[in-house]
Amino acid sequence: MGRFVNPDNSAFQVALNSRIYVDKTGLIEYTNSVLNTTNAYICNSRPRRFGKSYAANMLAAYYSKGADSEKMFSELEIGKNEDFKKHLNKYDVIHIDIQWFLANCDDVDNVVKHIAEAVLDELRVAYPGILPPEIFSLPDALSRIKDKTGQKFIVIVDEWDVLIRDEAANKKAQEDYFL
Repeated sequence: MGRFVNPDNSAFQVALNSRIYVDKTGLIEYTNSVLNTTNAYICNSRPRRFGKSYAANMLAAYYSKGADSEKMFSELEIGKNEDFKKHLNKYDVIHIDIQWFLANCDDVDNVVKHIAEAVLDELRVAYPGILPPEIFSLPDALSRIKDKTGQKFIVIVDEWDVLIRDEAANKKAQEDYFL
């Protein structure tokens, strides 16, 4: 269990502990239905303040091997689904929040490099012996891990638009991000 690779379910637990909680686990049912299809690339785009980060935390808590979330989800809508346990905590998950990386990077022009280094560091801990030190590319690293383990990754990117929104005039940061 890491910060970005196979995170725990604590962020979603905060939402469940809140005074007002709206069950949005129908998104999990839909996501389960498109896993391993060409429709599996999902962009959950909503206006600001409509729960995108909450949804990202929920998906990470449900899918991540770094969590034990059966009790957490069993009383929610998804818990009534016959396939509830089929995908529960069975996947390698990478959950990154671009806003967090932007806030914790000394130079916006290095944010993409910062993301890659942080995730690669955790992947090397989670998969010792699979990633040689000369691997600096996330796609290459994920491909090597999949080839060795057979495991695919679920990648959750929260605040994906922050570089577009906050760094609109920074062409270098945007070009690095989109490549």
